[in-house]
Amino acid sequence: MNTLKHVRIGQTVKVKKLNGEGPVRRRIMDMGITKGVEITVRKVAPLGDPMEVTVRGYELTLRKADADMIEVE
Repeated sequence: MNTLKHVRIGQTVKVKKLNGEGPVRRRIMDMGITKGVEITVRKVAPLGDPMEVTVRGYELTLRKADADMIEVE
């Protein structure tokens, strides 16, 4: 299983599936991250949290724990 947490900086991937449930899943979906959306990883903080990503033209920050729930191709 490949998750967004393991994607390298500068790489663009497509969302395959969202794992998790309840408020966490809702928060991820509220950011516009849904199945089939492309995500580009722009920056990762030196200690690994948070990650900066571009989704649908918006620049967002994600926690690594949240990124680990997003399966990518």
